[in-house]
Amino acid sequence: MTSTPGSAGPTGAATPSPSEPPTRVRRFSRAERWVHRTTAALMLTCVATAAALYVPQIAELVGRRHLVVTVHEWAGVLLPVPFLLGLASPAFRADLRRLNRFRPHDRTWLRAVRRRDHRLPSRPAGKFNAGQKIYAAWIAGAALVMLGTGLLMWFTDLAPLVWRTGATFVHDWLSLAIGIVLAGHIGMALADPEARRGMRTGSVERQWARDHHSEWLQDE
Repeated sequence: MTSTPGSAGPTGAATPSPSEPPTRVRRFSRAERWVHRTTAALMLTCVATAAALYVPQIAELVGRRHLVVTVHEWAGVLLPVPFLLGLASPAFRADLRRLNRFRPHDRTWLRAVRRRDHRLPSRPAGKFNAGQKIYAAWIAGAALVMLGTGLLMWFTDLAPLVWRTGATFVHDWLSLAIGIVLAGHIGMALADPEARRGMRTGSVERQWARDHHSEWLQDE
């Protein structure tokens, strides 16, 4: 039998065994990544325009207050749209179920956080850890409150003055809280390149999944 030169070289040796599991595992579908990116863009637009409206130094730099108000209002009204469109995706609905369900290992994760135990085995997690579940629930509730209070401020005939005054108070202070929480979310994302890669490409290293989400692959 005639052999092809180089067939026994490094290229042949690098071919993975058919039984060997792939080094990367799928984490997010294209629809989920689209929902996240679009929601993030709208949320950051709301935060940036709010800063331009309420921080005098930024307001002086930006100017054009009427345009900023219009962009802020429409970004807020459109904020739920990516979520609603994402409901058409089975993968998105499956992850919503995961986010809405607390399991025993989530309580273990929270106890480790309370003890400031940073060891990965002490913080078991499914596809989403307990912190991510709490964040998702809080930001979803906050967005609904911001939408409701914003509509009361936008359409002044919807409610009496006392309601609009209360809505303005809640809207302003909750927007500050959202800005702080988003800054923390972004900071944690910047500290975890593989998590960012998973949201950008849809897949993560299998070893990262085992280390940071030890219960996830067992549930798949």
